[in-house]
Amino acid sequence: MIGHELAGRYKIIERIGGGGMALVYKAQDILLNRNVAIKVLRQQFVHDEEFIRRFRREAQSAASLSHSNVVSIYDVGQEEEVHYIVMEYIEGQNLNEIIKERAPLQVEEAVRIATQICDALGHAHHNQIIHRDIKPHNILIGRNGRVKVTDFGIARAVTSTTITQTGSVVGSVHYFSPEHAKGVVTGEKSDLYSLGIVLYQMLTARLPFLGESPISVALKHLQEEFDEPREVNPLIPQSVENIILKSMRKNPEERYQSAEEMMDDLETCLHPMRLNEPKMEFEEDADSTLVMPALKTMQRSQHDDPDDDADNEEYEEKPTGKPKKKWVKPTIIIGSVLLFLGIMAGVVMYVNNMLEVPEVKVPQVVGMTEEEAIRELEASGLTVDEEVLREYKPNVDEGIVFAQNKEAETMLKKGSPVQLSVGDKKPLEKMPDLSGKTFDQAVAELKEMGVKPISIKQSSQKNDDVAEGLIFKQSPDFETEFNPDEVEITLTVSEGKNLVSMPGVVGLEQENAVNILKSNGFKIGPIKERSSFEVKKGIVIEQWPHEANQQVAPGAEITLFVSSGYPSDALEYNYSVPVSPSMEGQESKIRVVFTDALGENQEVVNKVITTSEMVPVKLLLAPNKDATVMIFRDGRQVDTYSVSYSDVKNGTVPQPTFEEPPAPPDVPVDTNPDEGNGEEGNNGEDDAANHWESGNNGNGKGRGNKDND
Repeated sequence: MIGHELAGRYKIIERIGGGGMALVYKAQDILLNRNVAIKVLRQQFVHDEEFIRRFRREAQSAASLSHSNVVSIYDVGQEEEVHYIVMEYIEGQNLNEIIKERAPLQVEEAVRIATQICDALGHAHHNQIIHRDIKPHNILIGRNGRVKVTDFGIARAVTSTTITQTGSVVGSVHYFSPEHAKGVVTGEKSDLYSLGIVLYQMLTARLPFLGESPISVALKHLQEEFDEPREVNPLIPQSVENIILKSMRKNPEERYQSAEEMMDDLETCLHPMRLNEPKMEFEEDADSTLVMPALKTMQRSQHDDPDDDADNEEYEEKPTGKPKKKWVKPTIIIGSVLLFLGIMAGVVMYVNNMLEVPEVKVPQVVGMTEEEAIRELEASGLTVDEEVLREYKPNVDEGIVFAQNKEAETMLKKGSPVQLSVGDKKPLEKMPDLSGKTFDQAVAELKEMGVKPISIKQSSQKNDDVAEGLIFKQSPDFETEFNPDEVEITLTVSEGKNLVSMPGVVGLEQENAVNILKSNGFKIGPIKERSSFEVKKGIVIEQWPHEANQQVAPGAEITLFVSSGYPSDALEYNYSVPVSPSMEGQESKIRVVFTDALGENQEVVNKVITTSEMVPVKLLLAPNKDATVMIFRDGRQVDTYSVSYSDVKNGTVPQPTFEEPPAPPDVPVDTNPDEGNGEEGNNGEDDAANHWESGNNGNGKGRGNKDND
């Protein structure tokens, strides 16, 4: 079948399952370009007209179902002797595989699955469709967690003859309801009984009834009680156990009356107020007890007086007064018992005769393709176990049988299943998480997984969050499955942050600085004020944490420190100092320099004067910084004035004054300037000037030096 285009539309891709009646394949719907599952009737049933008719009718009924928890039926058809049903393809596992892998399941998960199954059954029952084969094999769990019930209506196509031929009842007898085991008509409550067993198995990892043969299991459904779920798994809440106990009652009248009723119970059973509810109690099932008392009562009702309670008398008085013979009642009882035992023996013999089938020899199918092996086994009168073991073997091609669980030449009963182990395609690797690694580290890891270095490409991008040289993006993504021999991998490495140059705004007015930073895409953090002697109010003193021309990330946040002006304890003082030429009327170059809290050697004036004058000096003093004013004349320091912070604060600053410098003496014009004692004359001039300075400087010092002669 693999590779065949069924009906010119469905291309068979691979076999994904199968049972006693049909095989299931994955196929591609060429017309709609989607994957579908196709169930194909096994060859031994293609000439059973009654089965085919009922198979089609029930498939068409199932196709009428439209529910999110029911596998959709897309198409039903026949091509020559191939009868098929096209269904929705579910990517995932069936519930039987999940139970084998990790049962007992968490209570929340089991209840969630059972609720969705119940919802599907409710929809089917409203459409007059009874499933009759609810079991984990027919429950599919998609990768998104959605539960899908499949095989609706197929069980109705099973006749007593086909059950015996295929042995398919062996796979389902563990989930039969008592009425199903009896062979009487089954209904909605039978599906709910089977669902109770499925919930029991999910939570305990075992079936409630086991036996050596199908008939022994069926009899246990009829007669025996099962181990209660909480005895097997104490973690099951009482509210959940109550649901299992009620759904698995042998008397259908004691079960849930509808799927909706059971679903309502499932949806609320994990509410905190219900978890520890009382255990549900039931009366003893009549079907699970012997019928001896009933037979005895029946005999009494036919022969005894209803008003007579003397059960212990050996004989009774008849209305005529004649005593009964005391052997009559024992004879009736013994006869009834023998009749009952005879009927039971006949039933057992009849069932055993139905199940007794001839033995056939197991053929050797190792080395064949799966399809060839199936045909060979079916031709020998055997069936293929619906669970085919698929495993990758380096030396075994995909689809080739490499093992069978029953050795060749072994004798088995006709219809017995044989499990096949088939070579699978090489399993795909899962892409590791390479984020945060260097390119070389990633290449080394991928090489160990079988990836060829030539298949690994590198790209690079700026990234503000990942350090330079580290991987931050990969294709395929983490956890993606890939074939190491065919994959093309691209790893993106960080080039570091996408940096820009920080503009310098120190010395600018606050508003101007903010506008420049914002126009360059930077964020303005809190603006903080800081007092300053040197910087005017409103001027940026500092930008933090990034200085001018530093390379930073785009959109970085900058904090500005802006001058709030002079400190509050600073004092401004206007101080005037006297300056004069060396001789009245003669030119002298005067320079006034001061030092205060704003800095040192600040120049006030630098000019030529011919007459005395007062020069104003604006001083700023701080508690730890006094002021000093220095006067220079013709390049020489001639006086120094000190102004202390405390004097200014207390208003005790002495104010300097000056006297008019002496007029120059009447000296005859020297016609011979090279002769005479010019030095003595200069000293006299200096002495006169220094005398003025000494007399007018209360805080100053006389600096004139008379001639030593």
